[in-house]
Amino acid sequence: MDRVLIEEKLESLRRCLERVRQRCPETAESLAEDPDAQDILTLNLTRAIQLSVDIGAHLIAEKEVPPPNTMGETFRLLADTGHLDTDLARRLRQAVGFRNIAIHNYEAIDWAIVHDICRNRRSDFKEFAVAVERALEQA
Repeated sequence: MDRVLIEEKLESLRRCLERVRQRCPETAESLAEDPDAQDILTLNLTRAIQLSVDIGAHLIAEKEVPPPNTMGETFRLLADTGHLDTDLARRLRQAVGFRNIAIHNYEAIDWAIVHDICRNRRSDFKEFAVAVERALEQA
C-alpha cells in the first residue's frame, strides 16, 4: 500500500470538502441561480467522489478480493473487507450516482439535491477519511 499517495489523496479530499463548505450558498434557491457556485460545487464534489474511489481502490488492492467492476462497488468491497460500515458504504455508492449524473448529464442536475449534499453529506466523506486513517494505522 502506498501510504504517501493515500495521505496525499486524503489531503486533496479535505481541500475539496473545504471548498464545498466555503462556496455553498445558504439556500438551494441561491445555488440554482448562481452558475459559478454550481460549477465550483459540482467540480469539488465530483473530485471528492473520485478521490474516495481512488483511495478505496488502493485499500482493496491490499486484500485478496477481486477488484471492483464499478466505482460504486469499491465502497461495497470496503464494507465487505471491514474498512467501512455498510451504511456509509451505501451512502458513498449513492454519491457515485451523483458523480455520474454530474459528469455525463450535467444539465439534469437538481440543485436542491446538490445543496443538500453540500450541507448534509460532506460528513460522509469526513467519516470515510477517518476510516481510511484507521486502516493506515492498522496496516
